[in-house]
Amino acid sequence: MRVIALDYGAARTGVAVSDATGTIARPLTVVKGAASPAGLARVLEIVREHTAELVVVGLPLTLKGEHGNQAIETEEFVRALREALDVPVETYDERFTTAIAAREPGRAPEDARAAAHLLESYLAWARAR
Repeated sequence: MRVIALDYGAARTGVAVSDATGTIARPLTVVKGAASPAGLARVLEIVREHTAELVVVGLPLTLKGEHGNQAIETEEFVRALREALDVPVETYDERFTTAIAAREPGRAPEDARAAAHLLESYLAWARAR
């Protein structure tokens, strides 16, 4: 199953994609203003272009596991995605993905690398269930 992961941010949203088997994650791109009409349209285009069967959006919980302002904003974005897409949209705890991406160099933008870390974590969790 091909999965798209989104590391949502108001300004920039990192995007990663898995291979067709849902095993390997790779950073893909960054979408600016993903919650705007143009940004949401670009996200939908990416999902369709890669024939994703699932979209996973990182949920930025606080260190205590609570829903802060960023998580609430992300959940609003997730609602818009669910209304616009015909594939399931799930959230997954994304604490520390941006910090991990910042410490590991790569050619892809940091936000896309953070989305890839999120996707790797999600795929490992899904396999273990």
